[in-house]
Amino acid sequence: MTSPDDPEPFNLRSIAVAAFGPTLLFGIGQGAILPVVALSARDLGASVAVAALIVTLIGLGSWFFNLPASLVTLRFGERWSIVGAAVAAGLALAAAATSSLAPNGLWLLAVAMTVVGMSGAVFGLARQKYLTEAVPVAFRARALSTLGGVNRIGVFIGPFAGAAVMQFFGIAGAYWVGVVAMAAAALLSLTIPDLTTPEVRTGADAGPQPTLRSVAVSHAGVFLSLGVGILLLSALRSSRQVVIPLWSDHLGMDATSASLIYGLSGAIDMLVFYPAGKLMDRKGRQWVAVPSTLLMGTALLLIPLTGSFVGLLLAALLIGFGNGISSGLVMTLGADFSPDRGRGQFLGLWRFMADAGSTGGPVLLSGVTALASLGPGIAATGVLGFAAAAVFAVVIPRLKHRRNY
Repeated sequence: MTSPDDPEPFNLRSIAVAAFGPTLLFGIGQGAILPVVALSARDLGASVAVAALIVTLIGLGSWFFNLPASLVTLRFGERWSIVGAAVAAGLALAAAATSSLAPNGLWLLAVAMTVVGMSGAVFGLARQKYLTEAVPVAFRARALSTLGGVNRIGVFIGPFAGAAVMQFFGIAGAYWVGVVAMAAAALLSLTIPDLTTPEVRTGADAGPQPTLRSVAVSHAGVFLSLGVGILLLSALRSSRQVVIPLWSDHLGMDATSASLIYGLSGAIDMLVFYPAGKLMDRKGRQWVAVPSTLLMGTALLLIPLTGSFVGLLLAALLIGFGNGISSGLVMTLGADFSPDRGRGQFLGLWRFMADAGSTGGPVLLSGVTALASLGPGIAATGVLGFAAAAVFAVVIPRLKHRRNY
């Protein structure tokens, strides 16, 4: 049995391009279109509410397709699922780029965004399952934190690439950047090495293929304990993306100032993912899970107390740092507790819970804001951070860890 202190023959750089390159490109493709989807819908005659709904379809498509995504990955394998997801997303973005020419362009755009979300579910699950099985457990958190960080870098780069091309081709240019990025992701994914370790290792493991239901029942304890923490963390993360623009508007800042604060928060987010992954590998998952949620929760409680550009910037930087060190945490914990048989089904359920939190966070913010005001709404989302920290502090040490060293 390998000790974490023993030298490892594995080198993360050996699979870096094939494992992380497609993720960077997929993130660029998604990032390029995110700022313009609502504008495209408006140009096609949608109301503000309908335009917001069409943007939401990306997240909804991903959320509801997480469970089918596990079956797709099981049927076609990780590499071909990643390739197929990138191809499907590219075709959907090509359709979105030409939606202004279609008779029912708004419907075409809506379907295209749903397919982009569904493709993202397959892509995300397949890449997570691949790295879980391809990377030794001593390097797992570093690999999955890097995966999450590289995706964030891609989403950060995407809008700039889209803006550059839109100077020449209008809004459709952003979608064509997405098409090119997805095509490149598909081609690069063809170089992903095949897994050499079979999923079924011993005769005792032989038997019927696990189903989503059987995996949900057999791992109900994990889903109902640690899964609650994952749901809260995801709600916290999604809320912070809405809070910064809303509070900057509340303070009367212009769009440039709000974008600068948001961008600097995202920049610090991208700088700390690898050290955090290394800390999780060497010290344990709770060393990142608890501090990251406490930092984000504290920052969200502080935001309603800020009244200036500098105050909001400092709080946003704290959120960015907390979110950055939690990069890959959801995937790492999912990998840790996933079974050798039925891993795809487990990860599909795990990602379904995480996406439910991502959808619910902004809903909570909206509900409390409607009942009270924006300040209490932001504070309510901050409380989620402390709740998540409490769950992680109690549950992670008590659950029987599947790490085999």
